[in-house]
Amino acid sequence: MFDVVYLCFALAAWTITGYKCRAWLRDRGNADLGLTCVMTAAIATVFLFSAPSIYRWFDRLTGVANLAMVFLYSSVVLFATGALVLLLRWHGRHSERARIRAARRARVAVAVIAVVWAVAIVCFAVGRPDAVEHPRDFSTAYAHAPGVVAFLVLYLAVFGSAAGALGVLCPRYAARLGRTWLARGLRVLAVGCWGGMFYCLCKVVGFFCSWAGADQRWLSNGVAPLSASVAALLVLVGFAMPAAGPRASAWRRLRRLRPLWRAVADQAPEVTMDEPGWSRWWPLADLEWRANRQMAEIRDVQRAIRRYVEADALDTARELGAAGGLADRRLDAFAEAVALRRGLCNQAAGQLPDPSANTLVVTVSGELAEEHEHLARVADVYRLPLVDDALAALRDRSAARGG
Repeated sequence: MFDVVYLCFALAAWTITGYKCRAWLRDRGNADLGLTCVMTAAIATVFLFSAPSIYRWFDRLTGVANLAMVFLYSSVVLFATGALVLLLRWHGRHSERARIRAARRARVAVAVIAVVWAVAIVCFAVGRPDAVEHPRDFSTAYAHAPGVVAFLVLYLAVFGSAAGALGVLCPRYAARLGRTWLARGLRVLAVGCWGGMFYCLCKVVGFFCSWAGADQRWLSNGVAPLSASVAALLVLVGFAMPAAGPRASAWRRLRRLRPLWRAVADQAPEVTMDEPGWSRWWPLADLEWRANRQMAEIRDVQRAIRRYVEADALDTARELGAAGGLADRRLDAFAEAVALRRGLCNQAAGQLPDPSANTLVVTVSGELAEEHEHLARVADVYRLPLVDDALAALRDRSAARGG
């Protein structure tokens, strides 16, 4: 069971790593993204070596018992080092002087961790008392071996300090970013780091219990690995959210906009652009571009057909929508949907009212996300029976005026 669980986690982690590396290859000057690639690869390696079958296979391949644990913990230390460097880089963005100071501190931190971890590996090599495999109970099996204990203590010190620092500073940095996917990802990352601190606490308490003669293997070998796995998953989710979040939002916008876009495109096919080949066979390709394209094409049609819409159509639609119980943003979307459908109907009939509307757009916020959401609301109400009633009222008024 442990093999299946950890290998599934490893597969997910390597998938995220590949995605991050693909993004970094497109923007190689982004050092923060490069560090993120290293950190996600480190987590993926942790999951891979946590699978008991991979652990034992690697040790048989190298001929050194429990060497896989060194690679596993080294990956954790690599993640911790990347986290510290990333934090220092974030704090060096205020000025050029701060950037230089942060770079100097990062070099010192990397050098210190490299020396400390080299000492830890030497302690492991010297203090390993037997050649028995311990993929799941390494810390308790060697609780009375001074060299291995030193190795574990140094590991927990490096990882715990980095996780604690990241857990404190990520929310502070997220507070400066507002309601963005990056801010949400940083908050989830912080929760994962606090989970890592809980893992360290479980390990330390397990050590003290072992030294005191109290057998608390369930804490070191059960609770600690479980909390570490959950923490690592949260860290991966935090890393993935800044990229996955906007794409998920774009997918939702696409699904909500598509009925309106199809209705518009069916009557004005000349405004639509052909999708790139990969977008036709892979539905998750270019989500942002496709959402922006659909919104732009709907707006193009609105500009093209405004001369087919009565000048008072929006005001009339607002009155009818308010009478029907609509308010605020939903009322705005309703008025725009009525005007759009009226323009398409008049265009199909070749009817040009006089005077005509200057615009069919009810609100323009200047924010792209707000415009997307507004048009999605227009799509939501586009086929409502209340819209049909408003169109009938507009036709009656036009007929009464002799239009």
